[in-house]
Amino acid sequence: MKNRGLRKVSAKWVPFFCLAFFLFGMLLTSSGRMWTPKQSDSRLVSRLQNEQQQLWSVSEGITTNQKSMEDKRVLAEFHKTQAAIQSLGRQVSTLKTEMAAARKVTPPDINLPSDRNHFPRKKMFIVIGINTAFSSRKRRDTVRETWMPQGEKLLQLEREKGIIIRFMIGHSAKSNSILDRAIDSEDAQHKDFLRLEHIEGYHVLSAKTKIFFTTAYAKWDADFYIKVDDDVHVNLGALATTLATHRTKPRVYMGCMKSGPVLSDRNEKYHEPEYWKFGEDGNKYFRHATGQIYAISNDLASYISTNRQILHKYANEDVSLGAWFIGLEVEHIDDHSMCCPTELDCELKAQAGNACIASFDWKCSGICESVERMKEIHEKCGEKNDTLWTASF
Repeated sequence: MKNRGLRKVSAKWVPFFCLAFFLFGMLLTSSGRMWTPKQSDSRLVSRLQNEQQQLWSVSEGITTNQKSMEDKRVLAEFHKTQAAIQSLGRQVSTLKTEMAAARKVTPPDINLPSDRNHFPRKKMFIVIGINTAFSSRKRRDTVRETWMPQGEKLLQLEREKGIIIRFMIGHSAKSNSILDRAIDSEDAQHKDFLRLEHIEGYHVLSAKTKIFFTTAYAKWDADFYIKVDDDVHVNLGALATTLATHRTKPRVYMGCMKSGPVLSDRNEKYHEPEYWKFGEDGNKYFRHATGQIYAISNDLASYISTNRQILHKYANEDVSLGAWFIGLEVEHIDDHSMCCPTELDCELKAQAGNACIASFDWKCSGICESVERMKEIHEKCGEKNDTLWTASF
């Protein structure tokens, strides 16, 4: 019965079934191979994407680090530049301070060759500048023959009393003119000139006064600086003794103080072109020392030297000097012994042993006909010969 239920497979089908099973196996194998690469590609893509993201992250990190490093470098350079600017600022400030101090000692626009021979400045008591002109040789000679020591006596006065006396004069408009050569020759003979970097002229006396104080301050460290005209008689002993009483005072401005009218008429001798600055017609100037002779202390000479470039010059030099001090804490000393008349007044005082510091005629703004009369005035109004040398100051 069992044998009747089973069918026998013909031998001719065996090869066919073998081939079919073989092909089916190949198909399964092939299918497995086809699915595997797909799965591998997916993993590869995923891996590549991960690596790319990592690369981007690294790249961004590097870029960020580079930017951070660049920012730090720029900041460091900024701080260095700022520090350099601050250092330069301090150096400039220091230089300004040094220049300001140097200007008080060596004014930059004063270029006298002899300046180099006087540093450091020699301490003196008084420096007297006698204002003179090219045409005033005879006036200078009468001064030398009367109240101004000469030769060895002039040097002795400097050594023992600390008093410097020089005729102050600038130059002519033409370089190395006959006028300049004449002054050079006279100076070689007497050695009593102070040459100024100034072009001579009557209408520039304010500028000459400023340059005199600047130059004198640059050369000598004096307690007082004095300007006097070459037609004024001076008693040096009386001058030195009086100044000694004011030696400890700061900012002293001494002379015969006046307050003359401001002249608006251009035909007047002392016409003031800037008269309108002093108010209405008929007004007077502020108090100032008359121009024949005046004295200023060291502080005021320093002030003129330091501020010379911005000090305004009026037509009259005595007004200019007074204007430079009018707004400062300056003691104005009105001493009328610096402007004694030559007629009788100075003679009586000299006989009484109280000789005037300076004498001149107001009507002439100096001693009238000084070349002829200076010796006469000296004999009548002069102090005793030994007064200067025996005086203690």
